[in-house]
Amino acid sequence: MAPWSPYLVVRTLDQFLLFIIILLFLLCSSCTCFAISGEAEALVKWKDSLDMNPTTHSLLRSWNLNSTNSTSHHHHNTPCSWVGITCNDFGSVINVTLESSNLKGTLHNFNFSSFPSLLTLGFYNNSLYGSIPSHIGNLSTLTSLDMGFNHLFGNIPSQICLLTSLRFLALANNYLSGSIPPQIGMLVSLEVIYAYRNNLSGSIPVSIGNLSKLTELSLDKNKIIGSIPNEIGQLKSLTSLYMFDNQLIGSIPVSIGNLSELAKLGLNGNKIVGSIPSEIGQLKSLTILSLFVNQLSGSIPMSIGNLSKLTELSLRGNKIVGSIPNEIGQLKSLTTLFLFDNQLGGSIPMSIGNLSKLTELNVGENKIVGPILNEIGHLKSLTILYLHDNQLSGLIPMSIGNLSKLTDLSLRGNKIVGSILNEIGRLKSLIHLDLDNNQLIGSIPASIGQLKSLIHLSLEDNYLTGYLPDNICLNGKLRRFAAGFNSFKGSIPKSITNCSSLRKFSVEGNQLKGNISEELGIYPNLYYMDLSNNKFFGELTKIWGQFPNLTMLNISNNKISGRLPPELGKAMQLHKLDLSSNLFVGKIPKELGQLKLLYILMLNNNFLSENIPVEIGMTSELETLDLAANQLSGPIPMHLEHCSKLLHLNLRNNKFSGNIPFQIGNLHSLQNLDLSKNLLSGKLPLELGHLDKLETFNLSHNNLSGSIPFTFNELMSLTSVDISHNQLEGPLPNNKAFLEAPFEALEDNKGLCGNNTNIKICPIPKENRSKVIIFSVVVSISCALILSFIIVRVLLICKKRKRHVDEPRQTQTTVTFFEAWSHNGKNVHEEIVESTESFSSKYCIGVGGFGSVYKAALSTGQVFAVKKLHENGGASKEAFDSEINVLTRARHRNIIKLHGFCSHARHSYLVYEFMEEGSLVKILSDNVKAMELEWTKRINVVKGLADAISYMHHECCPAIIHRDITAKNVLLDDDYEAHISDFGSATTLDLESSNWTPFAGTLGYSAPELAYTMEVNEKIDMYSFGVVTLEVIMGKHPGDLISSLLPSPLPDFDVLLKDVLDQRLSPPRRQIADQVISIAEIAFACLQQSPQSRPTIKQVSQKLSTPIQSLSEPFHMITVKQLFDSPTWIS
Repeated sequence: MAPWSPYLVVRTLDQFLLFIIILLFLLCSSCTCFAISGEAEALVKWKDSLDMNPTTHSLLRSWNLNSTNSTSHHHHNTPCSWVGITCNDFGSVINVTLESSNLKGTLHNFNFSSFPSLLTLGFYNNSLYGSIPSHIGNLSTLTSLDMGFNHLFGNIPSQICLLTSLRFLALANNYLSGSIPPQIGMLVSLEVIYAYRNNLSGSIPVSIGNLSKLTELSLDKNKIIGSIPNEIGQLKSLTSLYMFDNQLIGSIPVSIGNLSELAKLGLNGNKIVGSIPSEIGQLKSLTILSLFVNQLSGSIPMSIGNLSKLTELSLRGNKIVGSIPNEIGQLKSLTTLFLFDNQLGGSIPMSIGNLSKLTELNVGENKIVGPILNEIGHLKSLTILYLHDNQLSGLIPMSIGNLSKLTDLSLRGNKIVGSILNEIGRLKSLIHLDLDNNQLIGSIPASIGQLKSLIHLSLEDNYLTGYLPDNICLNGKLRRFAAGFNSFKGSIPKSITNCSSLRKFSVEGNQLKGNISEELGIYPNLYYMDLSNNKFFGELTKIWGQFPNLTMLNISNNKISGRLPPELGKAMQLHKLDLSSNLFVGKIPKELGQLKLLYILMLNNNFLSENIPVEIGMTSELETLDLAANQLSGPIPMHLEHCSKLLHLNLRNNKFSGNIPFQIGNLHSLQNLDLSKNLLSGKLPLELGHLDKLETFNLSHNNLSGSIPFTFNELMSLTSVDISHNQLEGPLPNNKAFLEAPFEALEDNKGLCGNNTNIKICPIPKENRSKVIIFSVVVSISCALILSFIIVRVLLICKKRKRHVDEPRQTQTTVTFFEAWSHNGKNVHEEIVESTESFSSKYCIGVGGFGSVYKAALSTGQVFAVKKLHENGGASKEAFDSEINVLTRARHRNIIKLHGFCSHARHSYLVYEFMEEGSLVKILSDNVKAMELEWTKRINVVKGLADAISYMHHECCPAIIHRDITAKNVLLDDDYEAHISDFGSATTLDLESSNWTPFAGTLGYSAPELAYTMEVNEKIDMYSFGVVTLEVIMGKHPGDLISSLLPSPLPDFDVLLKDVLDQRLSPPRRQIADQVISIAEIAFACLQQSPQSRPTIKQVSQKLSTPIQSLSEPFHMITVKQLFDSPTWIS
């Protein structure tokens, strides 16, 4: 055989290599086909696990193993042509993207291991729920993961940190909780993290500093705690950093100055302290700096002037001191400057006139002094200028007339002098002008009547004189005119008489005059009119029945005469009616009893006569009734007992006769009662002693007789009493008000006695004197015997206790505490009873339907709220069991914490954490407290309430339905964080059986369908949530407004939102205003008549956490009807 030639060897090797390559290709092809088939099966299996709806079914119709590709891959099943699927050149799935596809289901059946080549996984804006599976860490090639805007909950799995190729991570707008995994720093390729609007807690891991490629980091709207780590300064590529609306503390790290690429920085809505670091001035790329609503102190650093690209600067709502730095004038790109609600002093720097692009300037609510600079007139782009509530002085500069784009100007609450300039009339775009509470003099310039866009003109509390301009409403748009507490004279101008757009007209405290029946016109949208303390005369006519939206009418202290027109009863929206101190005669019209929303009625100091009509007792919302100093006669009507909310009742100085009706004692809310200077006789009814909230009590100058009932001992709230000039006798009640009453409050009675230094001591009755002597002797003799007996008895007790130590007790007391107490339950029980002096009324802080609440301060320094059940059997016991059942399994930061309970033969009670600020209704009814509850805090109250309800409805199994969500049952801690309490009416939602129960709830908060059905579902809580939400922003119960809206608002119902908001607060501005509008829209959606039309709490939570869209019209023009009519966000 011939030897192998080199040529043959090479040829043979080539053939062998070709064979190997063909074999490998066939093997790879077979593997690829197998892998493709596995991917298709995995996708179909996941599709089959979803909660199918018509939209999803239609969208995923192509996801079918029967669909084949006949032109490639040997006829194997391939998903490459399916909707939302992209494959690589080898047919392997690299992209699964189904955004906004209405998918509903979990990820637990998604086999991540079946997709070895997957690069992108996107399920943005669906309804996926459940947790993120830990085996998502098998997607080792993944570069983009978008699970944002779903309903996912649970922790972020630590395995997500195995996705080391990941560049984009979006988990925003879900319900994820727990901490950010500390291993997050392993994802060194990450460029974007969106985790905003979740329930993430814990601190920001320091390993985040390893993400050197990160350009966007959004962790806002979570519950993240701790400080911002110093390592944040290592993220040199960062362009946007959002951590707002968390619970961050500590100071802003100086390392933040290293982020040279940073354009947007949002740290607002936290509890960050300390000064703004000067290093902030190194962020030369910054366009937005939001640090508002923190606890920042110190001064604004001068280095802020280096931020030449800055367009928005908001530092409002902090504790910043010092002056506004002159360097602020270097921010030539600035459009928005918000420094209000701080403690800034000094004067406004002249350099502010350099900010030619500025559109909004608000430095209100500070301590700024000095004049308003002439340079302010250089800001030609300005639309909003708020300098309110400072200490500015001097004149209004003439240059202000240059601000031709200005829509809102507020200078109220300063010390500005001089006159209102004619130049104001050049501000042709002006909508809002507020000059209240200054020291302005002179008259209103006629040029103001030329402002054709003017809607709101407020000039109250100045020293203005002269006449109201004739042309004040020539534009036909004026809605609010307030000029009270000045020295205007003359009559109401004709342009006001014909101003049908008018909604609020207040000119109280002037020297205006004229015939009231001729001065006023028809105002279909009028809701507020105050003409008090002027010199108007004439009579009230039938015209007053033609104001369907009127809520407040005050014409007190004028010279108006004649009879009260019955037509007043047609003004069905009236809340306050004050006609006092005039010259009215005749009887009180019974038609006033039709005013079901009336809560203040003041007719005092007139010449009204005859009886009080019984219909007045039908005004069930009445809180103040003052009929003093008239000529009313007859008996006090017993029907007043139906005015169960009455706080102040004044019938002084009339001619009422007969007995005091015992039904007055049923007015359990009454705080002030004055029946003095009448012709009342007879004995004092026992029932008056039940008025446990009564503070002032005047019965003087009547003909009352007999002794003072023993029940008066229980009037523990009483601070002032006057029973002089009657025929009363016997001992005084044993409480502070009576024992400390001055002589003048007790004089001229028949024979009062007691432990008051102004009257004699009560004598010991004759028949008891011998008993006293015998008693003294017996006591003296017995002392020695008792001492001996005690010694013997102690020895016997000790012996008996030893004998019975192991015997079971026949009467068992159950005392259960869930916390780690320093002593046992029995000791705690004894200490609670001792600290409340056996539940004495002086420790009582509230009374509910099922029990009274007491404040118990233990010797450990701990303070608790203890609810002791009423002793009325079944109802209280059921509520007791319900609270224990719910609160032992409900754990949420916005639900009241139950520390323990006691079931005892004598005392049964529940022990809760003590809420320092008390109930929401208590705060809103206190003017000082209500003003402390400013808009940001109120927004957080609504969010906290929504979080708690969301937890009850969606995270508890079975779901908990509260059934009695009211402002009284929302408690606030010292951080004004909301906590839902009182679960006595709560029930669980059983999907397997009927959910019909007896009625529970509070009128005014209960859903309307409960009038005809007892079926319980989550929508009844949503209605109550809507009522409470409105109460938060209105500052009072919204019953009147709801009545106006339901079942549907009238076509001409056009009340402005800002006019129904709590008037004790300054109107909300910019972002806060947007949030208030959003919250109002949510509230109105929850109040829809049909339960099916109301949103779920999930939808509410999503709405609360969705970015607020810019409004198409200014806040002050938004109407209630607009928001009620279009809840388009409910899907």
